[in-house]
Amino acid sequence: MRDDPETLVSTEWLAAHLGDPDLKLVDASWYLPDADRDARAEYEAGHIPGAVFLDIDAVSDTASDLPHMAPSPETFAEHIGAMGIGDGDRVVIYDGAGLFSAARGWWLFRLMGKRDVAVLDGGLPKWRAEGYPVEDMPPEITQARFTADPDPSLVRDAGAITTGTAQIVDARAASRFRGETSEPRPGLRAGHIPGARNLPFAQVLNPDGTMKGDDDLRAAFAGAGVDLERSIVTSCGSGVTAAILSLALARVGHADWSLYDGSWAEWGAREDLPIATGDA
Repeated sequence: MRDDPETLVSTEWLAAHLGDPDLKLVDASWYLPDADRDARAEYEAGHIPGAVFLDIDAVSDTASDLPHMAPSPETFAEHIGAMGIGDGDRVVIYDGAGLFSAARGWWLFRLMGKRDVAVLDGGLPKWRAEGYPVEDMPPEITQARFTADPDPSLVRDAGAITTGTAQIVDARAASRFRGETSEPRPGLRAGHIPGARNLPFAQVLNPDGTMKGDDDLRAAFAGAGVDLERSIVTSCGSGVTAAILSLALARVGHADWSLYDGSWAEWGAREDLPIATGDA
């Protein structure tokens, strides 16, 4: 794969740079309730040496009734500085699923203006499978200064979507997109945003949890009817797997993208917003 410290790096790249003093590691594992996994407990039981834990539910807009909405720049900067990550540091984010919630962590850093941040391709499962070290010791943390410089172009709300012309690309499974199965969150309608295209996030990943190569990524978007020459807004259930599509877009050099933070958790709950069922 092509290592890029602003999007995606391999386990080999991380192993070679593990001791770099300006490299900070972040475990951003998060799981849906039906996965029956405790992300923090798993982190405490074993993580890549030196990694800190980013709880995307806690580092969020806790005043919102929507799940893990992006926090204010001040809140994010406070949490990240307390994790020992400063302005001059490079960041690599991973998760315990392979490539799942780490992309959400990557998007949060990008949203707050940090460019030198990458996702570990294949995450902790690939790292472990290849025999690289893990530890259960809490990392030594020194308070750092993190300055948030938000990039509002990377996030969209429902109002922007209803009045905008960007393509909506939905990362949920096809059965949820078509409205054939109930949503995992109670109280949500079934279906999708009218006019949206469906590209389930698994279609941009290999079976081992790594991201597909650039040509295959472009083919996946094209196969879903997405025009890579136009503006794109990614969406999903609650803004987590949408970030995987955002990461894939960044990998292929598509700069005009943003993420609908409320995603279906908001759209599906609001009776004033239209829905569609079946294929796009």
